[in-house]
Amino acid sequence: MLYGGIDVGSLSAQAVIIKDNVIYSNYSMRVKPRPVDSAATVLEEALKEKGLSLKDLAFCVSTGYGREQIQKEGLSGENMSEISCHGKGAHWVLPQVRTIIDIGGQDAKVIKVDENGELVNFVMNDKCAAGTGRFLDVMSKTLGVSVDELAPLSLKSRQTVEMSSRCSIFCETEVHHYLQRGASLADVAAGINYAMAERVMALVRRVGIEKEITMSGGVAKNSAVRKELEKLMQTRMVTYKVDTQIVGALGAALFARKLGEVKSL
Repeated sequence: MLYGGIDVGSLSAQAVIIKDNVIYSNYSMRVKPRPVDSAATVLEEALKEKGLSLKDLAFCVSTGYGREQIQKEGLSGENMSEISCHGKGAHWVLPQVRTIIDIGGQDAKVIKVDENGELVNFVMNDKCAAGTGRFLDVMSKTLGVSVDELAPLSLKSRQTVEMSSRCSIFCETEVHHYLQRGASLADVAAGINYAMAERVMALVRRVGIEKEITMSGGVAKNSAVRKELEKLMQTRMVTYKVDTQIVGALGAALFARKLGEVKSL
């Protein structure tokens, strides 16, 4: 049977279809203004890839922004928190994982799960953009580069600059200040990535480290942030064999399978 999961974030949306305990289809896209529209499109595209339609799904679960409204619109049969879904998805891909660092566009979470992938504890950032993908987006635009260039640019750094402020707006001022004083783009990029890792590390300390550890979300694709976090935690993280951005939707699909099987009894 086919089960679906939809995850609508602040910047991107994903849908995952699972069949016979494998990822059968998945699709990711930039979000539309309304979460329901994002959910409808991303699910339709994931289904279309295999020549399917919504009626072919035994059950579907939504998570992320607007998850309740997505359910009300009939695109999902149930909704779950993104924290539970990211924990479930990460554990399914990497059963040995106990700590998941999930960094999205507008929030960051550190999640602990048990041997069954069930939620044990979690902590989230406050409403500030520092420590989120939005921070990297703003800083990269200030540097005049794409967000994908931040990590490779950092590798060319000879002297990482220090970002003293915890506020994204003040950090933007600091970036301008360093550039005006002649700092290289590489050194400033390295400082931005380190500042990002340092902010996330504050969350990790609050929930505690339990091995094995991994990252999910879009920022997990930034190798420089990942490397700086590993240094701060003094441990290597486990890497996924799937796109880090589909982990939440994957967890939603796994919950859909569990709920669908129960409802079929």
